[in-house]
Amino acid sequence: MKLSFSIIIPVYNRPNEIDELLESLTKQDFTHDFEVIMIEDGSTQKSDTIVDTYKKQLNLKYFFKENSGAGASRNFGMQNSSGNYFIILDSDVLVPSQYLFEVKKALEHNFTDAFGGPDAAHKSFTALQKAINYAMTSVLTTGGIRGKKQAVGKFQPRSFNFGLSQTAFTKTDGFSDLKIGEDIDLTFRLWQNGFETQLIEKAFVYHKRRSSLQQFFKQTFAFGAGRPKLNKRYPGSAKPTYWFPSLFIIGIALSIVIAVFGLHQFLYFYGCYFLLIFLDSLYQNKNICVSFLSMFTSFTQFLGYGLGFLQSWVFNKK
Repeated sequence: MKLSFSIIIPVYNRPNEIDELLESLTKQDFTHDFEVIMIEDGSTQKSDTIVDTYKKQLNLKYFFKENSGAGASRNFGMQNSSGNYFIILDSDVLVPSQYLFEVKKALEHNFTDAFGGPDAAHKSFTALQKAINYAMTSVLTTGGIRGKKQAVGKFQPRSFNFGLSQTAFTKTDGFSDLKIGEDIDLTFRLWQNGFETQLIEKAFVYHKRRSSLQQFFKQTFAFGAGRPKLNKRYPGSAKPTYWFPSLFIIGIALSIVIAVFGLHQFLYFYGCYFLLIFLDSLYQNKNICVSFLSMFTSFTQFLGYGLGFLQSWVFNKK
């Protein structure tokens, strides 16, 4: 099959991010044509003037619609695209120059109707953004499930960097109306319909994520809250590892209580774990500020996801 790519980008009140993303797309080392579909999801801070500055450099279509959420906006974009393979990106990513080349090469070598790619931190990101990226991608915090081939079996693509064939979109109707976990929900439906997914390791994007610990906590809380709902919707998909963040936080709380009575051994264990995170982040980022913040972002991730998971599990059990 001859591949023709349509890049789908929903956006909501983020014109500055769109400017950076579109600029990165103008720098692709890619000799084939591709189109970019921008869907403004009812924004009050519109990106139309920024989009206009790139229409001479990119095959770019811009749509404005009433707010309906990212999933519905992605579906709208795919419905109004001319390509036979869709690449879905979040508005807060930057695309390396080799991205489309690596996607095309991987799909020509091993075609699948869906793929996902990893994310990384760009050198221009703030220390906190780099620390958040570490927390979300490190083997010590997530087991490397977001982008390490040796850490995954059947890969579950994430919507910030998600590829989907036109055939698979037509068969599955794309993203559901879920607000959180809609990418995982789509992956399960792809598998149910006999489609395969893969991780393309070299097709990574630079992902800015959240700019404060409070925003990061809210995001990870939502991630945790979404997982029991997906487990209920897809019986048999639950794994014991989904409980790890909740058990981790419960363990810290119990260790503090026990330490009041003079038993500090369990707190020493957690102290050693966060020291290991500090050293690993220092080795990876070569920046002591980032490695220091990585301890806080890793704790925030466990706290947000763990509490969100517990709350949702309790309510979904009723």
